[in-house]
Amino acid sequence: MITTNTQPIILHTLISPMGEEHQADHKSDLLQPIRQWLDEIEIQNRKLARFIAKLIPAQCPFERDIVLFGRKIAHIPPMCKLNPLYDQLVGLRFRALCYLVDKCGEDIQSYC
Repeated sequence: MITTNTQPIILHTLISPMGEEHQADHKSDLLQPIRQWLDEIEIQNRKLARFIAKLIPAQCPFERDIVLFGRKIAHIPPMCKLNPLYDQLVGLRFRALCYLVDKCGEDIQSYC
């Protein structure tokens, strides 16, 4: 039990039942084979590495500042973190860039 200044809060009312947690775990398990496949992709040629580096953006394309009359009135945050495969895609892009630098000796500034 947690107590605030005025009322006690009982934790078991704030925690979801086991069934709902299990359903959430089951949903994330559906993407596990895709995550594993993306993590296991080995970059072994220059053409593929360049394609991946160009295909996967370096930063979220949805993040924006809304400016009106020269003043920032709103900010749209990056939404890429909402993508359940975000970490795998960023890792794949990183491996592609590393291949281009380490194996091909390329300058990757044009991809950043």
